[in-house]
Amino acid sequence: MSEQPSEQPPYSPEARHLEDIPSVEVISRAAVMLLSAGAERLGLADADPATSPHRDLDEARRLITALAGLVTASAEYLGLHAGPLRDGLQSLQKAFREASAVPDEPGQGPGEKYTGPVY
Repeated sequence: MSEQPSEQPPYSPEARHLEDIPSVEVISRAAVMLLSAGAERLGLADADPATSPHRDLDEARRLITALAGLVTASAEYLGLHAGPLRDGLQSLQKAFREASAVPDEPGQGPGEKYTGPVY
């Protein structure tokens, strides 16, 4: 008679349920994911962003705009997390402007309709 493996739970017992996570943490996690994905799409994780195989400015524009909308809409709830997230967003916006062959007009760059012009 062969032993059958014991059934594993579909989640780790240490895992937190979504309803147990404070909203500021959910918003912050989403913002950090957008920030990280935007940096990847700008090629910032590579030694030479201009030659990064992950660089895709169209995708970066979408991610940066989504991040700007999230950070702007939720700033009042983020407390001390708002400043660093805004700084990260602004860094991505500046990196996008530098990476663009033909930079957008001030106020027309990714997310700038939510944040205002970034120079």
